[in-house]
Amino acid sequence: MKKLIVLSLVALLVLAFGSMAFAQAKKEEPKLDFRASGFIDAMFHAAQNVPQALPAHANNFFGPIGAFAPGGASYDRKEAYAWGRGRLKFDAIMGKEMMGTFFFEIDSNQWGERAGTGAQRNAAGHWGVADRAAVEVKQLFITFGMPWIPVPTTIMAGIHPIGVRPGAFLSADGPGVTAAMKIDPATIKLMWAKIYEGLKPTSDDSDLYGIEVNAKVGTLTVGGYGINVNSNNYPHPVDSTTVPATTWSVVNGRSNMWWLGAYMDGKLGPVNINFDFVYDFGKVEDRRDVAKATRFKDVDYRGWGTIINVGFPWEKFLFGGQFIYGSGADRKKTNADGMPGVNAVTGAQNSKMGALALPQGTEGSPGHSLILCGSGVNRMGYGYEPGADNGMARATYGGLWIAKVYAAYKVTPIFSTRFEAYYIGDTTKNGNTIGNAVKPGTSIPRNDKTIGWEFDLLNTIQLYKNLSFGFGGGILIAGDAMDYRIGTTTTNDSPKNPWALYTNLTYSF
Repeated sequence: MKKLIVLSLVALLVLAFGSMAFAQAKKEEPKLDFRASGFIDAMFHAAQNVPQALPAHANNFFGPIGAFAPGGASYDRKEAYAWGRGRLKFDAIMGKEMMGTFFFEIDSNQWGERAGTGAQRNAAGHWGVADRAAVEVKQLFITFGMPWIPVPTTIMAGIHPIGVRPGAFLSADGPGVTAAMKIDPATIKLMWAKIYEGLKPTSDDSDLYGIEVNAKVGTLTVGGYGINVNSNNYPHPVDSTTVPATTWSVVNGRSNMWWLGAYMDGKLGPVNINFDFVYDFGKVEDRRDVAKATRFKDVDYRGWGTIINVGFPWEKFLFGGQFIYGSGADRKKTNADGMPGVNAVTGAQNSKMGALALPQGTEGSPGHSLILCGSGVNRMGYGYEPGADNGMARATYGGLWIAKVYAAYKVTPIFSTRFEAYYIGDTTKNGNTIGNAVKPGTSIPRNDKTIGWEFDLLNTIQLYKNLSFGFGGGILIAGDAMDYRIGTTTTNDSPKNPWALYTNLTYSF
């Protein structure tokens, strides 16, 4: 499968560049046209016990998040700050055949970032010294069509968006090649991406290979996909080594993972329906240069998740319900990072990771609630998102099951409001997904069922065609599965109920 995808992409590129010179010899040179798009936003956030979603919370399948656990600087403390982002996308368009894209992003994670800390990236909001090196290259790629091939085909090559069902699975910007072919009624997409490249003379790289197929069936779009991520060095270290060491360290693992998924979008009678299912399987193994008998046991990965959404539009109203399920880990069979080694809970070797996992580096699967998973109204910038970074992490809904109802109403042509209510349960076994409470007087993880009830109110005013103002908030009535162990003691603490208020002023162009 992997060789087929790579060879297919190479063949398409050879055809493209080989035929391009021939085609251009006959055609008049097309004119260059520039197009710009993007947005600028200014946001405000006030909250208690709601983390900001950052890569520092990476490679984690269960357990509390840093400063938001007992003893942490943010535990049971109120926080308020302003922040903002700008995105600027330039498309250099050369007729209908090709386009080059430069996509830049500028962030301030909190206005008034401290000067003198050396911070540059995500720190554009310094007072008086706001001329930071905060401009990030988010994407840089070429898009071109190949009309000389019998079926319509488009190639994207470079640092470009690589996504498959972002709300359920994969969303990332990275280097690679994507080919999309239209063979009525189906669309076929082949993907290859270079996730990590260490020392060029060694086999320490990570590659993504994928195929996605969908087709229109009546009023529905039905599709499926298969993704493989093969990592010869896992998790990805800052510096690589030429050969595996004899002692266990961060550079001495490897993984081979697969994801299979199916989805459906469209209308069934009067209702809108969206369905996703994803299943992961594979393993992470010890690759040390030692005798096999002294290596750690492989950790087998098996996880799955599903999202079902049904919405009923009626005049100016929208009513709906959503069910979300993500399998959780078994704390007797693995530790929080899912790596080979010794399970801190049982003393036995890690053997199985049952939580729904996401590939390293993906930003997929958030947006399911304001407090727990982040929401589109705040750019999904905060919530209990584990965030896969240099290794895999659970999906945002991994280890959870969520039952949600919602109602939206367009009050006036420029003002709309939406109310959402959730029950959030825990699917981690022999422990909890977010909290890490222990049984009284012991260090044995407690197993609870209820993370809590969440209630959100989201509002939007369209001030102008390109300027919107969003405001609202939410609260999570925390259940037992949000309780935390106090340090290394045998006692627990219940956090105050997490809540958040937000505003979002966005100019889009």
